[in-house]
Amino acid sequence: MDRRHPDAPSPEAAILDLAAELRGRDDLPDERWLLRFIRSRNAGVTDTSRHLRKRRLLPYLLAREEADPGHWERLGVDDACRERLVTLLRAKPRRTASGVATITVISKPWPCAGTCRYCPCDLRMPKSYLPDEPACQRAEQNFFDPYLQVSSRLSTLHAMGHPTDKVELIVLGGTWDDYPAPWRRWFVSRLLEALNDGCGAEARAERRSVRADYLARGLSADAGTRAGECAGLQREVSRGALAYNAAWARLYGGDPRWQALAAVQRAGWDRVEAAQRANEGAACRCVGLSLETRPDAVTEGSLAAMRRLGATKVQLGVQSLDGDRLFASDRSADADCVARAFSLARRHGFKVHAHMMANLPGATPEADKADFARLVGDRRFRPDEVKLYPCALIAGTALERDWRAGLWRPYTRDELIDVMAADVAACPPYLRISRMIRDFSAKDIVAGSREANLRQAVEDRLAAEGRPVAEIRQREIAGAEQDPGSLSLATFPYATADTEERFLSWQAPDGRIAGFCRLSLPHGGGVAMIRELHVYGRVSELGQVQPGAQHRGLGRALVEEACAQAAREGYGAVDVISAVGTRPYYRRLGFFDHGLYQRRQLKG
Repeated sequence: MDRRHPDAPSPEAAILDLAAELRGRDDLPDERWLLRFIRSRNAGVTDTSRHLRKRRLLPYLLAREEADPGHWERLGVDDACRERLVTLLRAKPRRTASGVATITVISKPWPCAGTCRYCPCDLRMPKSYLPDEPACQRAEQNFFDPYLQVSSRLSTLHAMGHPTDKVELIVLGGTWDDYPAPWRRWFVSRLLEALNDGCGAEARAERRSVRADYLARGLSADAGTRAGECAGLQREVSRGALAYNAAWARLYGGDPRWQALAAVQRAGWDRVEAAQRANEGAACRCVGLSLETRPDAVTEGSLAAMRRLGATKVQLGVQSLDGDRLFASDRSADADCVARAFSLARRHGFKVHAHMMANLPGATPEADKADFARLVGDRRFRPDEVKLYPCALIAGTALERDWRAGLWRPYTRDELIDVMAADVAACPPYLRISRMIRDFSAKDIVAGSREANLRQAVEDRLAAEGRPVAEIRQREIAGAEQDPGSLSLATFPYATADTEERFLSWQAPDGRIAGFCRLSLPHGGGVAMIRELHVYGRVSELGQVQPGAQHRGLGRALVEEACAQAAREGYGAVDVISAVGTRPYYRRLGFFDHGLYQRRQLKG
């Protein structure tokens, strides 16, 4: 690796050199080795614009493969070597290390029934989101169109070397149930249609067609143009002279371009169901659909509609269970409302993902710790997943005016890490903290934590103090290899207001988990419910076995154990809240389609 190249090598030559290096060794080199390899190829090339870049090698490999499927094989790169090359060149491997490729999409700007004092009110976005957040940037660049957001992201993940056969869709932006029902059906239909088209030529042609239609309507995806369109009204909103909803009505409600779009962005259930049937056998399957709403918007009817769309998880903006803090923040949903929403969602089989916020108006560090302890300890709550993040002061919010008046202050760094560490330490083993910081840009935060690696700081504090952590995210094996023979199946039971819950997990000797299953046993008997099944490890392409835990029968064994436990407790059947793309999997395990769920009868 010490050869000098006065002329910049081509990506093809570099890939063939890499293949030769890999054939000569048994192990897979690490990132540092790869960077040294690339630097050696760039040595002596004075024009840095002609340097090789890691991020360009894998897209080149995949593009040549797509244009000429036999190209690399003819040059001596067999399938095994090709897989090792993709693994070595893959960018940001953590993105699919938890077992699925996650794609976040943002819904269009829309009026919100809430008036929370800390909530950003940027007219370019649905309320509470900012244009500089990565997912929001992608949404704006794609006209908030669901097909464009998913299809372009699929293409990017594919170019980065990530398998995209299993995709979890996360829909964020305001309150899902505030949007018109025909639009919601259209939105989900287009999400699934993007997955069904995959990453090939058909998807590229459809993206070009959809973009051309938006441009023909006079709409712009340029951030600067949209900022200019919103500027005047945004200034009024930021100084508190105009409410977000009133400004939205002027900006979007009175714009014939957006009104014309609303007339065509509609769909019936027939289109949703056609997209779902196609996705069952698609190359990119939806293995999870998460929708965001407010606790006070949750009803039997809203959950049934979400389920018919194929949703498997509901994200609920809780923020706090303390009445005084909620009142000080102008929040409408109290603890009883949250408890009712949790109960309804769990009875419908949904995974419950709560958003909690530290440092709200009126909070203290000790009160925040008690608030989180109540969330995870009170039988009326006990969510499956949590977004736990500090309140950040964003310019133009009502909280900014409170701050300037001396009515609110951000926690110091030490106070904040102390609160977050206490919360993580209080987590039971069935709970996963998905994130600890919003994706707000540091320049958007007037006061409060700007620490992008807050989770790492919290984990470091816990490690330094020797406090054990049971929370799932710190225990998942991610992309690591694990000998299935070393795993043991453990059951952690806990009670909620309406159910007896069983958290079944495959555990390694060091406490890490390779997969888990959430089983709900409703009080009073009847039908049990599998609310989630997840096996960790690098996403494996359908029909192939990759390193990690997936495709080794661990999921099947979890399902069988869940059914056995339900039968022992006297339940006659088990339902599963399957995603659209996992329906064939559960059919192979003996489940049959049953209304909005899939069911297996149990032997008495």
